[in-house]
Amino acid sequence: MTGRAWARRALLGVVAVAATWLSGCASDKPEPKPLEDFVPKIAGRQVWLDQIGTLRFPLVPAARDGMFFVAGTDGTVRALVAENGREVWRADAGGEVSAGVGTDGRFTSVVTRANEVVVFDAKGAVQWRKRVPSAVVSPPLVAGERVFVMTVDRVVHAFDALDGRRLWVYQKAGDPLTLAQPGVLAPFRNTLLTGQGPRLAALEPTQGSLAWDVALATPRGTNEVERLADLVGPPVRQGSRYCARAFQSAVACVDAERGALLWTRNVGGSRALAGDAERVIGADANDRITAWRADNGDVLWTNEKFMHRGLSGMLAVGPVVVFGDLDGYVHFLSTTTGDTQLRLVTDGTPVVTTPVVSGTTVLVVTRDGGLFAFRPN
Repeated sequence: MTGRAWARRALLGVVAVAATWLSGCASDKPEPKPLEDFVPKIAGRQVWLDQIGTLRFPLVPAARDGMFFVAGTDGTVRALVAENGREVWRADAGGEVSAGVGTDGRFTSVVTRANEVVVFDAKGAVQWRKRVPSAVVSPPLVAGERVFVMTVDRVVHAFDALDGRRLWVYQKAGDPLTLAQPGVLAPFRNTLLTGQGPRLAALEPTQGSLAWDVALATPRGTNEVERLADLVGPPVRQGSRYCARAFQSAVACVDAERGALLWTRNVGGSRALAGDAERVIGADANDRITAWRADNGDVLWTNEKFMHRGLSGMLAVGPVVVFGDLDGYVHFLSTTTGDTQLRLVTDGTPVVTTPVVSGTTVLVVTRDGGLFAFRPN
């Protein structure tokens, strides 16, 4: 890659991250829609609270084996019991973190701003460190005694989880610009799924060879910025069906068993989707929330009550979909109707991560680093 090409990619990365973390601060943005009064339909409460420090990177927490794994900007990595927030271990990545966290319960990995992949063992001790040539904002994927890392230029690196030995590198000719926002890197049986621009690619995990790739969107525009359509993670999985958003372009679902597109709908937006067996749910660029039928993409309902509220990525938990907003509120909507079921508060700063769930406990993280664990009933 030429220095000029990397500079252009890096510039866009700065723009993308600024848009993500400063949502709602620009004077020319529409005013957030005021929240409406409602009567709670379900019960729920905060069950514990902790702090990871002010976040200056797009943290994606992980949930595994009854624990939450989180990382702070300063390099602190922690494993917490989901039920009560008790700390199991704490580690230091040795530098500020740019991406995290990936874990299989045995090995846990983050990436530093120095482009160093750091892997910890099950007790939080550093197992190994290896440097990659480009920046990383997507959390590593740890699976099958391997650690997979995707850099912002969409190059995928595979390491042996035991000793850090580099196993292979997958790289294809890329677009001039890429998105500095967590992308798609996910397992499907014996296949590694990775976002390559607007395409979902399936790689054979032992050699890194391409099995298939499918376009989730067909970008259109007069310049490279308008045609930017990188897939946004984490994706939604139900069996062999994977659904994801193509940045500001589309929402789509793929059958990973056959490597075939199921449906795609042209809709803007930049945040992760939620979904269950029957629905895919997400907010567009104006925070209008839509639920689509998971099997064919037909619209089931829309909700315009949260317009311009800087919504986070979404998570479907049983009969509700959970997300946060720029004022730190956490909303629980019915997946069937889109009606508000419950609203809880955090620390008043934006919810900046897609919520994660372990058992019956939902974890949300705010910009000020508040770790809020909620349990809806």
